[in-house]
Amino acid sequence: MEYYHSKYNSGRLKKRSKFSKFLIYVFIVLIIAAILAGYQLYKVILQPNTWVKDDQTISLYIPTGSDYEDVKTLLYEHGIVINRISFEWLSKKKNLKNNIHSGRYLLEDGMSNDELINLLRSGEQTPIKLVFNNIRTKGDFAEKISKQIEPDSTDIISLLNDSLFIGIFGFNLENIASMFIPNTYELYWNMTAKDFMDRMYTEYNKFWNNERRQKAELLGLDPEDVSVLASIVDKETAKNDEKAIIAGVYLNRMKYNWRLQADPTIIFAWGDFSMRRVLNVHKLIDSPYNTYKYYGLPPGPICIPSVSAIDAVLNQEKHNYMFFCAKDDFSGYHVFATTHAQHNVNANKYRRALDQRNIKK
Repeated sequence: MEYYHSKYNSGRLKKRSKFSKFLIYVFIVLIIAAILAGYQLYKVILQPNTWVKDDQTISLYIPTGSDYEDVKTLLYEHGIVINRISFEWLSKKKNLKNNIHSGRYLLEDGMSNDELINLLRSGEQTPIKLVFNNIRTKGDFAEKISKQIEPDSTDIISLLNDSLFIGIFGFNLENIASMFIPNTYELYWNMTAKDFMDRMYTEYNKFWNNERRQKAELLGLDPEDVSVLASIVDKETAKNDEKAIIAGVYLNRMKYNWRLQADPTIIFAWGDFSMRRVLNVHKLIDSPYNTYKYYGLPPGPICIPSVSAIDAVLNQEKHNYMFFCAKDDFSGYHVFATTHAQHNVNANKYRRALDQRNIKK
């Protein structure tokens, strides 16, 4: 009987030992499986999955109204996403489909799926730096701006030509260019054309502070008048160190009720910006911008004036000059005169220089 019990217990121990080994084996397998699953999950979520050329950054522009499929197309067309299957799996888990936001997003090389998806879901776009200067017409301006923000040139020019809309800001169709102050502005790419105009009006009021307005008032001008005169100064010279002198000449002419007789206004009236030589025949054009024919300032700027020209008018050099003419050395500088006789001498030198270079128009 004892022999039987001993044999029986020994069998039970062996079975338990085998079962324990089996459990340990299963446990080890489960641990390995968990590790492998964790590693796969890590690869899907946290492993780098974006590529940008030369380890740089790239701006992803998501247009207004885009959906998830549009965003995928943009990412794939630029070759940004390396493993598309893992990206789309995590996008589904994080509901990117219902969290698409338009705008400009700065993507870096080596971002994980998690970082990329979180950025796109957040709507935290990167602002652009919008720049404009040296622009002549409203059409040129609309085209320049449309290359930097989402609204196209048609959206922008339609507002610039809407008298009721721009009247809200206190401008008209002729002087609306006065509202735009050349500078570098940080703003969002997907802003609307109306939002852009609102922002420019805010910047206009910041620029035209009390000090500048008081200086304009002392000249008997309002900010729009200053901008018109500054636009003429800009087109007379590119030399910042003589803008205040030229502004002084025009203010002297206005003081004595002379016609401005500014060649750049004739060029603007004709719309031929390749014109290098204004002839008497050109001065016959019947246009409110013909300052040889009409007194006072033209109805609006002939370009978007620079800040340097505006400040040159407000801080004009006080002198007795009534005339000026381009130097015959074509340096871009001018010679100034107080009398018409002196001016004729200077003008004849310049005309001869033009003739020598065969510049007829």
